[in-house]
Amino acid sequence: MAELSGLKRGRTRARLVAAATAAALLITGAAAGSASAADPQPSATAVTKAPAQAGKSLGTQAETQDSPVNALYGVNSSGTLYGYPPNGEGGIDSRIYSGEGWGATQQMTQVDHDADGSADGIWFAEAGSLYHLFYGEDATRVGGGWGIYNKVFSASNLAGAGADDLLARDTQGNLYLYLGYGNGSLTGRTLVGSGWQAYNQITGKGDLTGDGKNDIVARDGSGVLWLYKGTGDRTKPFTARTKVGSGWNMFNYLVSVGDIDLDGITDLVARGTDGALYLYKGTGMAASPFKSRVKIGTSGWNSYRLLF
Repeated sequence: MAELSGLKRGRTRARLVAAATAAALLITGAAAGSASAADPQPSATAVTKAPAQAGKSLGTQAETQDSPVNALYGVNSSGTLYGYPPNGEGGIDSRIYSGEGWGATQQMTQVDHDADGSADGIWFAEAGSLYHLFYGEDATRVGGGWGIYNKVFSASNLAGAGADDLLARDTQGNLYLYLGYGNGSLTGRTLVGSGWQAYNQITGKGDLTGDGKNDIVARDGSGVLWLYKGTGDRTKPFTARTKVGSGWNMFNYLVSVGDIDLDGITDLVARGTDGALYLYKGTGMAASPFKSRVKIGTSGWNSYRLLF
């Protein structure tokens, strides 16, 4: 498997001039820029180019019906980052070292800036600030005031533009949407819901229902998993929830990175309390969005404090 080149980052950078004015409207009014000596400088490299889906070549504009294809990343207690790319056989490959310096990071999420179906880098929250990092490059500070959030993640593009967006839940349970400019910076936030403190796991990375809109799932305290279908509307990005199933409290981590088995449909990864890892393959049907689970990791996955 070949390492990702810088071509995709180059295309994103070419759009910086056009986005310069918009990028000034940053979160909390803070200006973006290169991280100072006091800012974190962790490292992360895209571990591999994922195998292409049938009829789809990564590095080109992704088809509407295709879900993102990314490696699954984990950060251990010492702050070392490892990536597990799809193996082309319905599971994940052996781990590959991807970087270090993530010991103090609280939230991490992959981001695709140019809609080619593969992430360009990472948004991460640390010490009350949000940062962005293009794979293989230094981090830049996006803005401050992020200590109010206990969940930060990207569920891909939620508002219909070309770049991924960011969701953030505050300690009061309010959910906010930040639109991505395609260069790591974000618009101001829009309140899109309340009561989200009921959920201890929230994730999503692509379309679960086959309608071309990106969706998320959330697990409540009683172990019930709920589906929130995407609408494509920035002011109301999700429909009312529908129940997926119960008994999901057997897992201590739920995460989606997109399509693991390369069938064009987003999947869900779940970690058991015993450290085993399971894959729920997507069906593309809202009434029953996942197939029965398949074990893709026997043990040891509890060594990761973050999965994204």
